Amino acid sequence: MQFMLIMRDDDAAAIERRDGDVATMMAAMGAYNDRLEASGALVTAVGLDAPSNGAVVHFGGTPPLVTDGPYGEIKELFNGFWIVEAPDLAAATALAADAPLAAGTHLEVRRVHGDADLPD
Repeated sequence: MQFMLIMRDDDAAAIERRDGDVATMMAAMGAYNDRLEASGALVTAVGLDAPSNGAVVHFGGTPPLVTDGPYGEIKELFNGFWIVEAPDLAAATALAADAPLAAGTHLEVRRVHGDADLPD
């Protein structure tokens, strides 16, 4: 099974990430990704650009309305994600718990639907 580990910060963690030692953070995340890859669990890992550099497409009108990002407060935004292979939710949660993240950062763990989950 594949699981998505969705990373998001509260306000304090977002400020710490922005103002912290980037080299140390990148080294720790690189080591974490290397461990995931060596274990065969890593499918992909993606970091996202700042939400202020994005856009939001709002559906409900024709055509949909496009506005500048972000769509919500920092605590509602996610910063990046991993897709990992794990036999079950408990194993995926254990992989997430090994991430070198600061207090105030959260990883939501959700199973990714596969072809078998879709109706014929």
